This record gives sequence, structure tokens and C-alpha cells, in this order.
Amino acid sequence: MSSETLPAFIETSNVERKQILDENKEESQKPESSKACESISKRQMKKLIKQKQWEEQRELRKQKRKEKRKRKKLERQSQLESNSDGNDRKRIRRDVVHSTLRLVIDCSFDDLMVLKDIKKLHKQIQRCYAENRRALHPVQFYLTSHGGQLKKNMDENDKGWVNWKDIHIKPEHYSDLIKKDDLIYLTSDSPNVLKELDESKAYVIGGLVDHNHHKGLTYKQASDYGIEHAQLPLGNFVKMNSRKVLAVNHVFEIILEYLQKRDWQEAFFTILPQRKGAVPTEKACKDSSLDKKPVEDGTDSDSSEEENSRNELTSVHEEEKHEKENITESIVKSVPH
Repeated sequence: MSSETLPAFIETSNVERKQILDENKEESQKPESSKACESISKRQMKKLIKQKQWEEQRELRKQKRKEKRKRKKLERQSQLESNSDGNDRKRIRRDVVHSTLRLVIDCSFDDLMVLKDIKKLHKQIQRCYAENRRALHPVQFYLTSHGGQLKKNMDENDKGWVNWKDIHIKPEHYSDLIKKDDLIYLTSDSPNVLKELDESKAYVIGGLVDHNHHKGLTYKQASDYGIEHAQLPLGNFVKMNSRKVLAVNHVFEIILEYLQKRDWQEAFFTILPQRKGAVPTEKACKDSSLDKKPVEDGTDSDSSEEENSRNELTSVHEEEKHEKENITESIVKSVPH
């Protein structure tokens, strides 16, 4: 081969070699891509399909959101047009007549409660505040002797209490804030029964959740301070299965309800929870008179029947006891010693 044809041959062979390499590269890539397709699981394939559908429907979702906003705007406009006075809530609030009656929750029993009961008292106070805010005749609400565990719990779990409106939250004792002659302590242990509410007075509710561990404590405190005391006329209108001691928020809500309805019985039965088993006093008296029918020997029929049934049960138990003793004795005798 001549020296002139040698460079041309080398160039040609380089081109062919490059083509062969490219072809080999393509062939080597084909099975990899096919392997990649095969390696995608059904779950991944579904995800890819969903992703594609989600992207395709993006404009449709955007259009739906626009229509929804437009529809809500039209609804608000029609509501405002139909209500000439504006918002219903604002209209109702304009009908509110504030009472001059002061209602005080005495929180001076902080050291007598465990944290669990402090949390319960906090919830009851929250309920009182909420009910007073929405009442048609809200009272002048006082929270006195505020501090200790109660304040700490409120700071940790209800930081918004510092922004509460229409309430006087004071660290002082109620006796330092209100004249002694204006105070009436509400306690179920008082012998005095409240008939009417004097709106010039300040009624004190003991902020104590004690499960009857400190019975008579609020009555004792009122007596020690020389403060007038009374109990709600619960017994005159209501017969309950449980004790007459009510939760702080129940007493508070009953007073709010009475200020609106001016009817103790209606106030009691509107507020008292069903678990108390409350029934009207006249109904309870009627039912008890029907249950107790006198018999000739002067005893109640219920009590005599109960006595008879008790005697029958006693005799049956005695017979069963004798039978068991006899069986045990026979078994013992039959066992070889």
C-alpha cells in the first residue's frame, strides 16, 4: 500500500469504528431503558398517572374556586339585603339590658384544691364568662382573690383571659372591694332561703370544687365575716336525687336565667343537668303519696311486702346452706383415711 493512500484508509477506518461504537452504545441503552420500564411497579405507575391527571385538571380546579368565591359573595350580599338591621348577632346585642346586680366568684379557696379541681373551676369560670357575654341581662361580673394555682393554670392554658371584657378580675378579696352591707353569700348550708334578687346587692358564689370534702366552709366564712347569707329556693321548686350543692357555673346561669324569665322554677329546670334527676316538687309529692298506700295494720304496703320478701329470701338461703353442709359432710365421710 502506497504512502498516499494510507491516511485516507486510516480516516475511513476511524469513521467506521466510531459508527460501530455508536451502534453498540444505542443497543446497550435499549435494554437498560426496557429494564427501567419493567422495574416501575404498579403503585408507582398509578402515582404517575394521578400526577398527570392532577396537572391536567389544574385549570379546572382554579375555575371552580373562582365560582365558589363568587357564589359566597352573592350569598353574603343577599343576606345583608334581606336583613335591614345588618348582622343578627349585632341586632340582638342592641337589645341587651345590663343588670346592676353584681355577681362575685370568690376564688379564695385556692390552697384547698388539687390541680385537677383547679382545672375544673377554670372551666366553670370560662362557662360563666361566655354565658354572661351572650345573656340578655348580663350582670356585673367579679372574679376576686385571683391568684395562685388558678391564675397559673389560666396563664398556661387560656392566655386570652387578659383580654376578657365586661369582667372585673381582681387579686383582692371581695370584702375589700364591695361594701359589707351589699354582700350576700350564696351557700346551700344557709338557713335563709332567697325569694327575690335585689339588683342593688352583690351575690357571692364560692369558687370551690371540693367534692363535699369541706362541707359548710362557705357558710362558715360568711358567718365569720359577718356577711348576710342565703341559699337559692331550690327545695321550694325542685326535688333532686343528688345533693343540693351545685357547680359554680350552674348557680351563675340560674341567676342569669331568673333575671330574664323572673321565674325560679323555669330557671332551675332550664339550667339543671339531667343527671341531677330534677323533678317539680309538686310532682314528687304526688308520686310519693301514690306509692305509699296504708294497710289495716297501720304499716305501709311497700314496707310489709319488702319485709315478707326479705323473710322468704332468708329461708331460701338457710335451706341452701343446710343442703351444702350435708353434701360436704357426705363427701368427707366417703373419702378413705
